[in-house]
Order: sequence, then C-alpha cells, then structure tokens
Amino acid sequence: MGTAEFACPSLAALDDAPGIEVVGIITQPDRPKGRQLIPHPPPVKTEAAKRLLSVHQPERLRSDIRFLEQLAPSLIVVVAYGQILPQSILDLPPHGCLNVHGSLLPAYRGAAPIQRALLDGQAETGVTIMEMDAGLDTGTMLSKTATPIEPTDNAQTLHDRLAKLGAELLLELIPRHVAGEITPEPQDDALATHAAKITRDMGRIDWSQPATQLWNRARAFTPWPGVFTRLDGKLLKLLEVEPADADCLEPGRVGQADAAGIIVGCGDGALRITRLQKEGAKRLSAAQFLAGNPLPAGTQLG
Repeated sequence: MGTAEFACPSLAALDDAPGIEVVGIITQPDRPKGRQLIPHPPPVKTEAAKRLLSVHQPERLRSDIRFLEQLAPSLIVVVAYGQILPQSILDLPPHGCLNVHGSLLPAYRGAAPIQRALLDGQAETGVTIMEMDAGLDTGTMLSKTATPIEPTDNAQTLHDRLAKLGAELLLELIPRHVAGEITPEPQDDALATHAAKITRDMGRIDWSQPATQLWNRARAFTPWPGVFTRLDGKLLKLLEVEPADADCLEPGRVGQADAAGIIVGCGDGALRITRLQKEGAKRLSAAQFLAGNPLPAGTQLG
C-alpha cells in the first residue's frame, strides 16, 4: 500500500526481490492537478503499471476490505499511503502490517517528518520500520537506520535518500521478521514529536526571524511549497538562499546586491539570495535578476 513517490523505491525493491511475490498494489485514486484539473495517477500507480502489477484504488479502504481478503496477503507493507488502516485490515495478514516511516521514531510522527526535521535544524534523521497499530505512527519498532542531514540537503534530496534507505532496510528486515527473529521495541511516547502537515502559506518569509531559521525553512520547503516574499507588492520566490554575514541590516532590508547574491537583513543575521523568480517570470540567478531589476541598498522586501 502506497501512494507518494517515497513509496516507489520500496515497491521496486519488493517486486525485484527473489522469494517475495507482490500479489497486489493498493493506492489512492487519481487526483485532479494543474489549472485544467486533469486527473493524474499517483506515483505508485505509475510504477506498478511499468511492472505490470495489479492496482486497486479505493476511495476509502475501510469500505472495500473484500478485495484484500481475496488477495489473502501474508504480509502488508505500507509506505506513504495516506489513509489510516482500520483494525480489521491490521489483523488480516498473518505477519502483520509493516510501515516504512521517514524519521527515527518516536520523533516526527505524522505527515511531514522530512520537512519538520529540516525546519528544526536537526543534524540527523533516518527511517524506521514499525508494526502498525491503530495509532498514528505509534506501533512497535522493528528496525532503524540513520543518516546525517547535510548543509546541502533540502526536502527533495533528503526524501530521495530516505526512500532508498527505507527500501534497503525493508528487504533486510522482511525475511527475519517472517522467521520471528525480530524482537519489537515499543516507542517511548514521552519522547514523541508530531510532524504536522505542511501547507502552502507556510512558505511566506517573516524577515524578523533569525537567518538560520529562514535558511532551514527554505531547505525544508524545497521543492514544495517553496519560500516567498514580496517586492513592490508582487510575489518573489526565493529559490536558493544561504546565511550571510551582514552588519546593521534591518529585517527585510536589502544590503549588498551583486552577482554574488542579494543580501537581506533578518531578525538575527542575514540571508544571501542566489537564485529567485519574480511573479510570472523565469527562474534567474541573482546576477540575471539584477540586470533587469536593480535593487538599491535599503529596498524593503516583505
């Protein structure tokens, strides 16, 4: 069971693994996207179609359990599916339901563990495989693997690395789990944190915040929803930023602006914008942008 791109490496690994038979795929229905609201298949459906695997797309899984009963799976793997499984499904397979989650549980339970780890400036994250229960990412843990969060990481690079690590960990775990060789480890609820869903409006830059915090926000929200400010009342997307040294710049005030970047004051420190996009225009380097949009020192953003 899976929907998002994060699930595709696990699907591919399971389908390619000797000794494992993928008897069916359950994913979310096609959803409308773009200005014309044309229905688009979820990434897992696209990956399954390449592999000629049977796909089922119930609107609500709890009202369509009969399909699963007919498949009679011995084990269910859930990765970024997007629906909570009812107890009747959790109890169905003899070897239970395993979930691949993009954090080191019990930290960052919930919908956006990758973005939240970046927002908080964490130095490390990872993947946990757990036995699913009725709670939100509260099941007993079977295996973990960690990876450092590099300064060059954003949500996309970290997503791709964790998806790959999750697939590798899953292949290593399943034979041992089925053989009963794994001792599940309960989560310590006292250490739990929640990774709430990211919304589009969270990308708005508040220049009164520290530069490091805004840098983490830009990393966490790349590629979606991105971070943005306003210039002369129009939207300005900040595609690439980094902390910079600057003295006595008020929050949102432009200081030095040249080919090396546009330095803007923050509540503490400053950010250098090296790539940006004006509303309705192309993505440009700072040098390209300034060639057509001069920013005198003292210009106010926000």
